[in-house]
Amino acid sequence: MASQVLPASAFQNPAVALSGVVDYGMYISFRNQFNNTAGLDFVVVELSTLGGDPEVARMMGEDIRFASEMSPQRRFVFLGKAAIYSAGTTFMSFFARENRYLTRGSRLMIHERLLSKDLALNGPLTVCRATMQATLNEIECSIAIQNEGFQNLVNGSKVTLEEVIRRAPANWYVEAQEARELGLIEAVL
Repeated sequence: MASQVLPASAFQNPAVALSGVVDYGMYISFRNQFNNTAGLDFVVVELSTLGGDPEVARMMGEDIRFASEMSPQRRFVFLGKAAIYSAGTTFMSFFARENRYLTRGSRLMIHERLLSKDLALNGPLTVCRATMQATLNEIECSIAIQNEGFQNLVNGSKVTLEEVIRRAPANWYVEAQEARELGLIEAVL
């Protein structure tokens, strides 16, 4: 069943419906709705978002990944509506490629993680050096996490990790039909 392309009628009553900013409030709503799906073998998770916290998106995604691995007979399907930007695309990347769907005219937006930080160097040089190194470590770790997400997104598609890394700094917008043609999703409804 996992490779069967689903008809639009399969998405009439999503078990989990989310919209708005990806934040801890969305996570609480997601968990409450997701917990109510325990007895279902087919679960549609619908999302529309302009983005938000990538770590919250990863938490929701890990819940999907874990449930998929713990109950392989269950099918968890993503339905993106209108705008699936930034953290929304990160969340989508945790669904198996054959379980990703978008509505007509929807757009994915893929970009690099953002950092906004003031760095003040005051004190002994070794302390300044440690402060600089800590910031560099934070950036390098964030890039590694970002690229893991990009790799999840492109697995099984025609898009290479290198292409996403090249296009992400300029905010790569991908229309639903293009996403299907690139193999990032299964189908457009």
